[in-house]
Amino acid sequence: MALNGPQKTVVQLVGVVVLMGGLAWASVPFYDWFCRVTGFGGVTQVATGDSATVLDQTIKVRFDASKDRGMPWEFKPVERIMELKIGETGLAFYEAYNPTDRPVAGQASYNVAPYSAGYYFEKIQCFCFNEQVLQPGERVMMPVTFFVDPEITKDPEAKFVHTITLSYTFHEIDLPEGLAALDTGETSGAEIELN
Repeated sequence: MALNGPQKTVVQLVGVVVLMGGLAWASVPFYDWFCRVTGFGGVTQVATGDSATVLDQTIKVRFDASKDRGMPWEFKPVERIMELKIGETGLAFYEAYNPTDRPVAGQASYNVAPYSAGYYFEKIQCFCFNEQVLQPGERVMMPVTFFVDPEITKDPEAKFVHTITLSYTFHEIDLPEGLAALDTGETSGAEIELN
């Protein structure tokens, strides 16, 4: 069956819409993968353990904290700057406090500046990997364990970096289901145990 002019145009337009929708749907996971592989946009890497090599060369790591609009927590780094050897494992803490009279859940987003250093900033453990819930009046110290990969000294763009800034922004998120029910008083007859 041959399509006439208007039918052919409709089929082509539907094809373009489907193609664009598919590309839009695939762009988010592809961009996330691209940033993790290349460190683009200051995305850091995740390490399973300490670096095997520690150089005599040092690098400074600055710590920055901010909150999304409407996030009621107080959030700040305990130490603003740390100097360590490239490849040496560092441990930094951020302090969070919930001054409200209700539980508040949060998730941290992060990046590294300059962007060229993101690929070499390796996190071993970080509070940003999980959502955090603070009870009313609760204050916590949240650790991040990291190192700067010695391979940074071989990268033509990153080898002259002397200071790296690690930034976190906390965003309020919905409470986990069990806590949300407790917060509103909607338990379904059964007690909810919190571990």
